[in-house]
Amino acid sequence: MNFSFDFISAQLAQLTEWQAILDVFLVTIVIFIGLKLIQGTRAVQMLRGFLIVAAVLYVAFSSVSLQLPALSWLIQQVLPVLFFAIPVIFQPELQRALEQLGGASRYLRLFQRKQPNHALESVITASRRLSDRRHGALIVFEQDTGLQEYVDTGVKINGEPSPDLLLTIFNKNTELHDGAIIIRNGQLTAAACVLPLSAANVSDRQIGLRHRAALGISEVSDAVSVVISEETGRFAITHNGKLVKENRHDPQGREMSEQLKQLLEALLKT
Repeated sequence: MNFSFDFISAQLAQLTEWQAILDVFLVTIVIFIGLKLIQGTRAVQMLRGFLIVAAVLYVAFSSVSLQLPALSWLIQQVLPVLFFAIPVIFQPELQRALEQLGGASRYLRLFQRKQPNHALESVITASRRLSDRRHGALIVFEQDTGLQEYVDTGVKINGEPSPDLLLTIFNKNTELHDGAIIIRNGQLTAAACVLPLSAANVSDRQIGLRHRAALGISEVSDAVSVVISEETGRFAITHNGKLVKENRHDPQGREMSEQLKQLLEALLKT
């Protein structure tokens, strides 16, 4: 370990001033991106534990100079196991990070798939009426990450997402009201789709299976979901593993439709 630090120090000493600044800047960017990718996930706690283990190992390596053969043997046996265990422990977080990196092209407007305005208006209109009737609903907007594996779990529709169709699907007396509908490129692709449930520790007791499913799909994709609570009639939006609820005490006095429209337009490519 000491040799590694000495080697890095020697290499930095050979760099020019601007090269050293660029080198440190790039390392900082890599660390920052890595932390942003795992922000809000269980990997944060795991990373803290890993740092503690790394600190203990550093101290242990320093003790090698004290000629402690038993401790040195233990470290040599544990290190290979840790290197193989890390990808297994962090598998969900690594998968999510790779998917987010793969979706980096969404920041290039030239390649973005836009959500048609008519689909957005239909969802907003239907959501207001579903809220008034206390009918639960889960509507997912597919973006760059494909959701075909979840579409295959539902009933194919491939129709125009009109307010009347959405109200019919989420009527409590229909067979399709359980599960989610998925909207792709302005078309209602499928209904009654089964989504992965979030494993996040959510403290809000009012969050049911629909909200957990909405959070779950947002954790494994860049989809935007709208959830209507059957108990309260309030809406919530999930994206990137985050849940935003309707604010009944909106400081600007906006109604439910206005809040929902503003949030969706900010998150979707309209």
